[in-house]
Amino acid sequence: MLEITVHEIRGHCPVYKEGDVMVFEDPEIDLDKTDALCTHALSTILHYTTILEHNWIPLSLGLTREGDKDHAYLQCVDPGKPYTDGGTVIFKCRRLEE
Repeated sequence: MLEITVHEIRGHCPVYKEGDVMVFEDPEIDLDKTDALCTHALSTILHYTTILEHNWIPLSLGLTREGDKDHAYLQCVDPGKPYTDGGTVIFKCRRLEE
């Protein structure tokens, strides 16, 4: 099971606020434990949820740095200003023990 938290918002995001959480339990998104979902963010997040849930290797995937092996970091595809009216979101992912 993975918990993905909105860690930082750069610009304006119409969907998320900092601290929002999404919970993934392959192959489902636990909607009761999820605050919000955005299709722009899911396009990035879904590339990593299955591999991270079953084989926690964020350092090998380049999704974290040496000192923070307990988290993976992902980013929304919206680049924000000056390119769009939105903003990009940085997500912090951790694996939950079941």
